[in-house]
Amino acid sequence: TGQVVPFPGIDTQPEQLWDYMAAYEANTGGRVLAIPHNSNLSNGMMFDLVGPDGGAMSADYARQRARFEPVVEATQIKGDSETHPFLSPNDEFAEFGVAGWELGNLPLTREATPDMYAGSYVRSALLRGLTLEQQMGVNPYAFGLIGSTDSHTALATGDEDNFFGKQTNVEPRAGRALASQNLGTRQGRFGWHYLAGGYAAAWARGNTRAEIFDAFMRREVYATTGPRMVLRLFAGHDFADSDWDGDWVRAGYARGVPMGGDLVDRGRAPVFLVSALKDPEGANLDRIQMVKGWIDANGVARERIYDLAWSDMAGTRRRVGDAIPAVGDTVVRREASYTNTIGASELRATWRDPDYRPGQRAFYYVRAIEIPTPSWVLFDAKRFGIDLPAEVVEANVIQERAYSSPVWLKPGRSPGAAASPAGRE
Repeated sequence: TGQVVPFPGIDTQPEQLWDYMAAYEANTGGRVLAIPHNSNLSNGMMFDLVGPDGGAMSADYARQRARFEPVVEATQIKGDSETHPFLSPNDEFAEFGVAGWELGNLPLTREATPDMYAGSYVRSALLRGLTLEQQMGVNPYAFGLIGSTDSHTALATGDEDNFFGKQTNVEPRAGRALASQNLGTRQGRFGWHYLAGGYAAAWARGNTRAEIFDAFMRREVYATTGPRMVLRLFAGHDFADSDWDGDWVRAGYARGVPMGGDLVDRGRAPVFLVSALKDPEGANLDRIQMVKGWIDANGVARERIYDLAWSDMAGTRRRVGDAIPAVGDTVVRREASYTNTIGASELRATWRDPDYRPGQRAFYYVRAIEIPTPSWVLFDAKRFGIDLPAEVVEANVIQERAYSSPVWLKPGRSPGAAASPAGRE
């Protein structure tokens, strides 16, 4: 093996990192991956439609990125990067972890404008990947989703009731929620904009570094904003409700693909098995949703959200036409408490895409959403006897969530019939 010198990482382009990684693998026989980090602070640079020189993105560039960056960080302490209300105006859950962080880059030396958002958020990046794949045959943004804490405290946890801060200078103390934390008081970015953290979950075949690495490489991973929910997704062509009666996980692998996989279009609508279990020590689940992105017949990138299953599905209060009203709110603000008297401990769904069209390029990922709970800010307020502004209090009654890695529907050869549209677009 050859000598390995650390990558400098200063004043370099991404492809230089990928070249370094390729050389590392060649010199050592090892394997390596990179994980894009805090895309919501990139001012649109993370998921660009063009190459690093501003010209058309090349297939080789896209291929390198897809190889060395199989997963992306979708959520962490410095905000959530799934999507933004500007990009997803019909998504009622799009505001989570956005406030403060969409203002610009980390030191706020450059302000962000709405035209930059599409290059900063994961869902729009997945859509851009479909567009680029249609143009040049390679998708640079076919990545799985994970979460991270990004804490600099050496602590491996970041729950709402024990949030120790991103770094040691913002450990628990009175007033940290309203402090600027050196990230731009004048611009309005304060401590309460921080999330408590995120986690990466991997469906590994064994509890070893090698198996966990392999799970990342095949994108069989998911993100949570902190709770330890258990989330599974399988896509196939012939799944049915009866699969839940047997070993449905074995059926998922045998007759379909798991999250992170590619499903070949066979000319008929894909069918999904989706399962979510609550954190055993956390909040109940409000609902599970499917987020679909696709390229329509006119070449336009589209997105749609479908409610697959929700708590009290049999109750009339949870369904009004095609809409699912809010699950309710048991949070006692001043006590930083809630009760699991609403929501469900487990949700499952067998779902067939009602908007499928033969030959459609598409991705699908699941979002599992908890009932409202208090964030770390309300725990701080109780612990230190702080009176918070009303808007800060309400902004910190949150619905935490998990994001599965997508499944991509790949063009096949078989024609088929289209189904009637449904869902929310």
